[in-house]
Amino acid sequence: TEKKWNNEYTSKRRNSFGSEDESLLIGNNYKQCGTKISPFTDRDLMTPFNIELIEELIYAFEKLLEKTHDFTDSAYTSHENREHILFLCDRCKLELKKCLNILYKTERNTRHIMDEEIDRVIGTAKNLTQQLILSVADQTADLYHSLKTSVELVNNFHLLALNEDPTSFQEWSNKFHDCCDHIIDVCKLLQHIAFTESLQVQSKCLAINLRIYGPQVILAAKILSRYPTSVPANENMDAFAEMWKWLISEITNVAQQILDTTGEQCDNKSIKKYKPTAARPLSVGQEEQGKVATAETKDMPAEIAPFNEKWNDEVNENNDIIKRAKNMSAMAFAMYQFTKGNGTLRTTQDLFTQAEYFAEEANRLYKVLRQFSYQVPASQNKKDLLNILDRVPTFVQTLQFTVKDHTVGKDATFVKVDHVIRETKNLMSVINKVVSKCFECATKYKLDLSGLSGGLSSSGALGGDDNNAGGMGDSKGTTSSSEGSM
Repeated sequence: TEKKWNNEYTSKRRNSFGSEDESLLIGNNYKQCGTKISPFTDRDLMTPFNIELIEELIYAFEKLLEKTHDFTDSAYTSHENREHILFLCDRCKLELKKCLNILYKTERNTRHIMDEEIDRVIGTAKNLTQQLILSVADQTADLYHSLKTSVELVNNFHLLALNEDPTSFQEWSNKFHDCCDHIIDVCKLLQHIAFTESLQVQSKCLAINLRIYGPQVILAAKILSRYPTSVPANENMDAFAEMWKWLISEITNVAQQILDTTGEQCDNKSIKKYKPTAARPLSVGQEEQGKVATAETKDMPAEIAPFNEKWNDEVNENNDIIKRAKNMSAMAFAMYQFTKGNGTLRTTQDLFTQAEYFAEEANRLYKVLRQFSYQVPASQNKKDLLNILDRVPTFVQTLQFTVKDHTVGKDATFVKVDHVIRETKNLMSVINKVVSKCFECATKYKLDLSGLSGGLSSSGALGGDDNNAGGMGDSKGTTSSSEGSM
């Protein structure tokens, strides 16, 4: 009878724990807690003489609560979340102490009352986990803002260094330092809530890289400000700017993966609301599409059409600048048509996917334009060209962050579409200006544009005929949902 009771009791406890992943809390520490709690479901191990097991259990909970200090000590954790975390920490200590006291006092033949106490300990620990994840999810918007701001500041460092403005340079350096501190702090919290060891390691390494390369970016800008005409100094700054963009992109991807997995593991409504929307595109009717046709989108064709006509006359098979500019113009117009219920883009997911390709093509065009700028002799025209050209990466990053920002519900999606269209218009506007300036410089200094060619992208909407670039083809199946991005 005793053996049968043990088997039934153990089976019941295993079912209450669920899958192995559900026993995870803050990375390995919660897994350790789950491992130490589980043996207490076996009545034969629940004896006052199993001191070693009890000590390991207490140690696991101490390590768990120690990790919460990073959350409560963070300057970016809201006061409400901090209070909830401290309250749940006290609850965990109280429930564990109560459980251990009952363990020592309960007679051997009445150990089944431990079932309720163990449930309370595990339940409190899970509540603490969800609150910690929620405190990080609450910082998502602020994290995106810091990531976007840091990229904008790095791009502006190049411009400030050339303009020799030490006052603004110092002010922006301080802002950049604050952004780095915030991102590093969030990376540390992401490391704590990550469920897999690989994501924990990635978060830790990214935080280390931020500490290493952040000061070096500022140093590279200072060197450029001291030697603005130096080719090595310019190339050094460009290299650090590219490295920083890559680093920010990695942080965005890792944060997305961690928040996605934690949202899936924690079956809690307060966590689910921070999960990205489903990968299935959200269909919007023509009447609803009209809601997102704001005043900012209405003037878009007026900006695009004149340049299309001009580029149609001047395009040739060896001019990569014109080809890419035409592709971007076609894609921007297709996105504008979506807001009117026309064109080949049928769903919001098609629009966001098109915006991703649009930003990627702008990045490729920027590299070609940067290559052309090296041919322009030192003059006021070159300075004007660089001033416009240096704005392109900022608008590209802004559009990319806007596309990756997840939304829940149709109203939020309409707002996101508005923002995507607005950022697309801003980017297209600066592209128009910089391409026109390139033609002006090429005409004045008799420079050859035909030698600049990086090859058109063969992926996504940009493959095939240039004139069809804005059509998106079968865009519904080309990429995963942007709404699944963080």
